[in-house]
Amino acid sequence: MAAAALPPLPPQFKSIQHHLRTAQELDKREPVVAYYCRLYAMQTGMKIDSKTPECRKFLTKLMDQLEAMKKQFGDNEAITQEIVGSAHVENYALKMFLYADNEDRAGQFHKNMIKSFYTASLLIDVLTVFGELSEENAQHRKYARWKAAYIHNCLKNGETPQPGPIGMEGESFDSEREEAGSSSLSSGTTQPTSSSTDEANNIPTSTYTGIHIPPGAHAPANTPAEVPHNTGVTSNTIQPAPQNIPLVDPSLYSAQSAGEVRLTPEDFARAQKYCKYAGSALQYEDVSTAVQNLQKALKLLITGRE
Repeated sequence: MAAAALPPLPPQFKSIQHHLRTAQELDKREPVVAYYCRLYAMQTGMKIDSKTPECRKFLTKLMDQLEAMKKQFGDNEAITQEIVGSAHVENYALKMFLYADNEDRAGQFHKNMIKSFYTASLLIDVLTVFGELSEENAQHRKYARWKAAYIHNCLKNGETPQPGPIGMEGESFDSEREEAGSSSLSSGTTQPTSSSTDEANNIPTSTYTGIHIPPGAHAPANTPAEVPHNTGVTSNTIQPAPQNIPLVDPSLYSAQSAGEVRLTPEDFARAQKYCKYAGSALQYEDVSTAVQNLQKALKLLITGRE
């Protein structure tokens, strides 16, 4: 839980207000993700304006919140180790994305799926605290933000959105006319609006059929934030599909590490990457991919070879 309430948001920090609002929403359910949302807001705010009194006061209070959370969750590896934290935030962002993608492809258009698309794009913003985004995540962010704007505007205009990846003109939210744009940071509600980033208003005309969007077949049914009671929308529960589990590589049972094998920093990094991929696969109940990546990591650590 955050240490103390923040002062009013300075106008200069308008671009981070929805990242902070997302942090408030996730404080109880996903405190690790909430922590990194605040860290992203802190780092971005420092770049925008750290000198004017109101901005400095706001950033100081935000820093107090971060310090309080760090003390509270100091024994959590996702807070103390960047590689674990990065995987945690990325997994949660992809869960939100896959839920929204499932609903979109099924033609289930409603406010909660729009919110999930938009929140996924915000959380991919947050991943930049760990370094430069991968090309795949950059594409997911652009697609999710565009999809949220496109579906939002279709529903607002009484039109039926076209499901799945399509070529479409750039879309943006008219936040001045939406209730979402009038909610305050302390209200704890989040709806997609263009005020969280300038990119939402500047997406060029593009065809998204060439972007690799992972199918959401294994997205957990409880992925999104709670659906507001007044949406009147029900979604079909996603049933787990039978999976073909790969056999364990027999060579791993007899493999022994040669005394001369010395793992390089690159080897350790690759092993961590495979374990990260396995953890991400388990988030979506993809046992086959998890087993394959864990076997790759084990073989590398035992033999020094892939």
